[in-house]
Amino acid sequence: MAAPGGFGNAVGAAGAGRAGEPRMQWEVEQKFAVADPHAVLRALAAAGVVWEDEISQAETYWNHPARDFALTDAALRLRQVGLRNFITYKGPRIDAATKTRQELEVPLPDGPQAREQFGQILSALGYLPVATVQKQRKPGILNWRNLEVHVSWDVVQNVGTYLELEVVADDAGLDLAKKAVESLANRLGPLQSERRSYLELLLQHIS
Repeated sequence: MAAPGGFGNAVGAAGAGRAGEPRMQWEVEQKFAVADPHAVLRALAAAGVVWEDEISQAETYWNHPARDFALTDAALRLRQVGLRNFITYKGPRIDAATKTRQELEVPLPDGPQAREQFGQILSALGYLPVATVQKQRKPGILNWRNLEVHVSWDVVQNVGTYLELEVVADDAGLDLAKKAVESLANRLGPLQSERRSYLELLLQHIS
């Protein structure tokens, strides 16, 4: 989720551990269906959220030619944010309570032509487009328990309004990040947790 170039999607691996070994980073995220937008926005304001400019996102998900990402709980996403393009791999979720998973994201050249050409490369390799998720996202930052929490207020076409809370953590800080996200959600609540992805929710809507 965290933002490309500052806020959007967390990077799945960064830094170095002991003896130069790569240190894994995790996207610790929870998503919530918003039944009462005014109440949740008031709670976020009271908690000290600092909002950024709203952005439009279009995310096309692709399926692997040899294995079904719906069964492996992984995802390959071609994301457009304004004129910027990104390719993202999401690994399987690692627990039953949050959407914590490895996420690897790489920027692509800007513009619709680059996005179309990269889609053509994926098609030539046998990948199949599944669906495109369209959303308006208002990102924000909130400091909670000495951690920086990325906040996203999403209005998703044909899906609904959702709140996402995310902390990026390495292995050592993973448990602390999970507890912080849970604590903040309780402060903002009551909220209805949603572990399904926007793609899963969209496919359910159109099926």
